[in-house]
Amino acid sequence: MKIPVICTTLLIEKSPQALPLGAACIATAIKHSDGLEDLCEVSLKAFCIEDKEFPKSKNGAVDYIAESLLDETYKISGNDEKEIKSIICFSCFVWNVEILEAVSEKLRKKGFVCIAGGPEITAHPSFYKGFDYTVSGEGEVSVPLLIKKIIGMKTESENNFLLQNENVIISKSPDLSVIHSPYLDGIIDPFEYEGALWELARGCPFKCAYCYESKGEKTVRLFPMERIKAELELFAKKKVRQVFVLDPTYNVNKKRAVELLKMIAEKTPDTFYYFEARAEFIDRELARAFTKIPCALQIGLQSANEKTLELVNRPFDKKKFIRGLSVLNEEGITFGLDLIYGLPGESFKTFCEGVDFAVSMLPNNLEIFCLSVLPGTDLFERADNLGLEYEKEPPYHVIKTNLFSMDDMERARRLAGSCSYFYNAGRAVSWFNPVCRVLKIKPSKFFELFYQKNKKICETPGSCECEHFSIEKIQLDFLKELLTEKGNGKYVRLTEDIVKFYGAISRTTDSGKSETVFLNYNAEYVASDYASDIRWFYENVKPQKCKIQTFINHGNADFKFIK
Repeated sequence: MKIPVICTTLLIEKSPQALPLGAACIATAIKHSDGLEDLCEVSLKAFCIEDKEFPKSKNGAVDYIAESLLDETYKISGNDEKEIKSIICFSCFVWNVEILEAVSEKLRKKGFVCIAGGPEITAHPSFYKGFDYTVSGEGEVSVPLLIKKIIGMKTESENNFLLQNENVIISKSPDLSVIHSPYLDGIIDPFEYEGALWELARGCPFKCAYCYESKGEKTVRLFPMERIKAELELFAKKKVRQVFVLDPTYNVNKKRAVELLKMIAEKTPDTFYYFEARAEFIDRELARAFTKIPCALQIGLQSANEKTLELVNRPFDKKKFIRGLSVLNEEGITFGLDLIYGLPGESFKTFCEGVDFAVSMLPNNLEIFCLSVLPGTDLFERADNLGLEYEKEPPYHVIKTNLFSMDDMERARRLAGSCSYFYNAGRAVSWFNPVCRVLKIKPSKFFELFYQKNKKICETPGSCECEHFSIEKIQLDFLKELLTEKGNGKYVRLTEDIVKFYGAISRTTDSGKSETVFLNYNAEYVASDYASDIRWFYENVKPQKCKIQTFINHGNADFKFIK
């Protein structure tokens, strides 16, 4: 009878971004390891917090996962006995490690051998005692070797790949040319998750102190082009709708980035891609290559305070950053920006300056996160010297710093929630800056005011998933109230026209469905650059009531006048 080996993890949601890629990679590696194919029956089992049947309590979740893994083992082995020698490989992250360790402790009492790996284990492999073995680093070579040792197989190559200290395994980075693809192997189906996470490379040339890469080698290793082409062909065959590229800096090698974009355009022209990129490395040639495929870029700003960025070892050239984003805007490429609050050397004032700077760059979305001091990072080792006080358990959020009080952290958290609802979910990029200018108010202050008037929706989980039309109504009510309070009531009708026009365009872009909109001003003027200056528009363009209908025209949202 083959030994059941189950690779498992717990997901926050079932989506392309939360696909169990790490566990799938380990399952594929075990499956293809010489000698194990005849001895082990390998499977992938992922759990999801959002599943209807998944328990809400921690204890319930632990029992549910443990019982499910027991049932899976019995199904694989065809044996109903309660004591079976089985191996469970857990993929652990900040958000799931406590539950998975408790599951492991239950299963070990049943005779299971439990191995843990993943980012949270890599950070401090000696800390978690609830597993039989912990594996730090990339496990495609080390985990199969460990399993061979567990089941009594001899392997001469063990010392070439493992540095063992009792039950702690430190993996050496494997040669990516010998790593099998879980997609090509069929261990995971991107269709099931409505998309894919896609590795083109591993490693990062930068060593930002808050990132796990801060302690690794400052190198980037590339997957072979043959594998990448084969995976692209699979995505095309499966009609994968969206792909999230995992490279932390996709465009660090511009020549390769352009080459891959051409390949993507040729093989999967209808698939939407998400990339992480550095703005400083974007030029006209690369930007135009991005325009050839449906895509969006996410760019880490993190802070606009250069002294703060120096403290966390993050290079930043503001002039090149602005130039890169300007090129993206000129070429019509959708991009978002990331900011972090609670960074060393940052005050609430400079954080707000970062918010204002970020919004001025016209990002499609602005994601604002609390800093986590992750064990295993350079920041973790320097936290005390940098004046960071943080949670000692996952998710390790900063509580306060020597410049950012607990009250400041709470204000930043509220601002982040307000931005997420009003700007991101509210699709406000087309008109937000003109509104702030006519109000003579900075974006950071605007978000604080919106939170004060709408605390409940900014604090309610899932409120950002509301239909956009419902969010737009709240935006319009708030803007009318604020304009009136500021003595700018005369701009209300024009502002409403701009919000309604771009809201309808965005919804048609998203759904493909036509909408009818009544406006007080000519829609051609509302859609023009005139609307970027609300005060000038009001003083120079006469009202002209009209009715328009939005529609899809050659793949893009457009509008026409109707009677």
